[in-house]
Amino acid sequence: MSTTTALPGGTWTLGDHTVSRFGYGAMQLAGPWVIGPPKDHDAAIAVLRDVVASGITHIDTAETYGPRVVNELIREALHPFPPELFIATKAGGRRDAEGGWPRARKPDELRAQIDDNLETLGVDVLDLVHLRLGDTNGPVPEPVGEAFATLAALQEQGLIRHLGVSNATADQVAEARAIAPIVSVQNGYNLANRSDDGLIDDLADAGIAYIPFFPLGGFTPLQSGVLSAVAERLDATPMSVALAWLLHRSPNILLIPGTKSVAHLRENIAGAALTLSSDDLRELDHLAG
Repeated sequence: MSTTTALPGGTWTLGDHTVSRFGYGAMQLAGPWVIGPPKDHDAAIAVLRDVVASGITHIDTAETYGPRVVNELIREALHPFPPELFIATKAGGRRDAEGGWPRARKPDELRAQIDDNLETLGVDVLDLVHLRLGDTNGPVPEPVGEAFATLAALQEQGLIRHLGVSNATADQVAEARAIAPIVSVQNGYNLANRSDDGLIDDLADAGIAYIPFFPLGGFTPLQSGVLSAVAERLDATPMSVALAWLLHRSPNILLIPGTKSVAHLRENIAGAALTLSSDDLRELDHLAG
């Protein structure tokens, strides 16, 4: 296995574990709309094995992806997990028969989800569990104390090593931190969606990681004349510039771009290593207005 020093961005410490800042988000390994098995099972297994062979030590998943499918693919491809591999998952939602993502944050629902994650990944303890909040449109202001206290109790029981929150407002992050320490916040953020700028800086000061999902714009890729112009000047793709910008944005940002393809995985790694000048960064920093 190669070392993480070859990956762009270096490393960050999540709790007691040092991980590569360039990680991998496994959601795309499920079938269409994140339901059912992948069209090409062998390709999914190959991607996961190449993730680890590339030196990536941080994989993001959830039992709701499939559901169960992605966790089971990770187990099939990589179990027994190498000691350096850190797998983050989520709890707080489920999938319904229509493919929706309804919330499931009552204590008994959360306990069942932790059990499901343990079973599908084939482990006795989960490295990191993010409490998934809000809905598919983003964070929703609401109390989170009971749900987060439930996960904190499961942590005390030895089923979870580290805790985080996902799709959360700044107030919810503060509420969770008042209950138990967190090592990460996972929210939607990219060049065009900069609403968490202040939160990122506060978390960096506290030594807490920020993990942007949809770093390339999600199901609608980032479109910007400025981004395209910078990419053309650098003879790079807009997506490479967007990933590289995130690594430049703050040292506590950890990337989890996803892909179904080994070739695309390697393109993402190479793209994120792009060097951006001060002029490039100045232009990109003003992209969101």
